[in-house]
Amino acid sequence: MLQKLLSRTRKAIADYDMIREGDKIAVGVSGGKDSLALLCCMKALQGFCPNKFDLVALTLQIGLPGFKPDVLRTFYSNLGVEYHIEETPISKIVFEVRNEKNPCSLCSNMKRGAMYNAAKRLGCNKVAFAHHKDDVIETLLLSLFYEGRIHTFSPVTYLDRMDITLIRPFIYTEEKMISSFIRSSDIKTCSGVCKADGLTKRHYIKDVLFSLAKENRHIRDNIFGAIQRSRINGWHPPL
Repeated sequence: MLQKLLSRTRKAIADYDMIREGDKIAVGVSGGKDSLALLCCMKALQGFCPNKFDLVALTLQIGLPGFKPDVLRTFYSNLGVEYHIEETPISKIVFEVRNEKNPCSLCSNMKRGAMYNAAKRLGCNKVAFAHHKDDVIETLLLSLFYEGRIHTFSPVTYLDRMDITLIRPFIYTEEKMISSFIRSSDIKTCSGVCKADGLTKRHYIKDVLFSLAKENRHIRDNIFGAIQRSRINGWHPPL
């Protein structure tokens, strides 16, 4: 199953020139299925990628109940990767100090900022997030439905203020493929439980896509293809 993930990951990396010789890449690992699968792929890629790169697993401990850092430490040790766990007060700020009714945007912004700052301190020039193909599609629909614009995140983003590059090696990988890999590899997830789980606009969009796919099983591929052909937000793969 890992070979299937690697095939999609290698294509995304090649299409968008995500990894260059001498890079030090921080993989953002929450303890959820997507980020654990990405770390496994990136570790495997180190063995045969023509551009040699260093790797560090970077986890933010934001204060979610159920998060088990010791489980992650064991996972990192077994995988043989350098790792760093960063303590943050993000959950307390979002849910107690600010008491946000719609917490996802603030939480996401704070996590990204903390991730970039920690990566820079560790000497990394790139950060890898585990956003996958389904995330790309859902983000487009979220933007269209709730912001009135055509927008989704890009495969590669250079953050000039931080002098760090964000890469998303899973953009060609479906969520179901990641789930199958995690199950077949018997990897235990440990990301913790957020109060907003299942109550977000993104969850609603997932339900909408699930319903649409019952009538048209190609709906996700059609939307993803439209994103590539429109070449928005840095989407410019060879067609």
